[in-house]
Amino acid sequence: MTRIGILHHPKVAESQPLAVEIETWLTQRGVTAWIGSSYDEARMGQLVHGSDFLVVLGGDGSLLRAARYACVEDVPIFGINLGRVGFLSEAQPDDWPEKLTRLLEGDFWTENRLMLAARIRRNGRILHTFSVLNDVVVGRGRQARVVRFQLHVDGDHVTNYTADALIVATPTGSTAYSMAAGGPLLPPQLPNFVVVPVAPHLTFDRAIIFHEQAEIAITVHMDHHAYLTPDGTDGILLEDEDVVLVTKSENSCKFARVESSGYFYRRLMGRLGHSR
Repeated sequence: MTRIGILHHPKVAESQPLAVEIETWLTQRGVTAWIGSSYDEARMGQLVHGSDFLVVLGGDGSLLRAARYACVEDVPIFGINLGRVGFLSEAQPDDWPEKLTRLLEGDFWTENRLMLAARIRRNGRILHTFSVLNDVVVGRGRQARVVRFQLHVDGDHVTNYTADALIVATPTGSTAYSMAAGGPLLPPQLPNFVVVPVAPHLTFDRAIIFHEQAEIAITVHMDHHAYLTPDGTDGILLEDEDVVLVTKSENSCKFARVESSGYFYRRLMGRLGHSR
């Protein structure tokens, strides 16, 4: 292990000083470290290339941004939580030296998480392509009006929804917006993803779980604005009869873990206030 990247959150005051502290700590142990901003997307790919690990300081949003670049370079992520939830992080600001020491000593395991590829097709042409770790949300804009969706899987029509939105979530995303909309919780080891309607109106109101090789096509029908939002970033404006195509990504996101493999359930129950 010779090169580790440290991404700080430019809008969190304690993030950059902590990044400098970690850089000094790593350098003292013979590791080359670099520091960058998780918002510096122009340089991210170049910085991540050739790194052994990526230490990300911030909340789950910072980890989602980092995942888009780390997955391409096959670089595992080690998160230190500075946010409110921290489902994806492995350490806290008060215990990172102990856990990073274990990482440097090789006392860790690598968790692979499914990612999705989403594309917008308009009049037969692909306009945009996205890679997401959490979810793809297709839904209405500022107007409080429903959108009609046709759901096809592997070329066959499955059902229609009339709803505020449809969420296509990975197991990682099943603890985010999908959970808030009543979707099932999927442990990160599962190779599945789920489609969840948001506020369905007089229509099919159940979530559907699909296998990892499924090809999802969502046709949008509306006479007002609708958007595609990948991993909570700025939405892309859709037009009537646009098709959102969602499949498993060719890349997966890797997380370096030092906790036991049952951490997911302990952490989930703790965040929900049901820890013992």
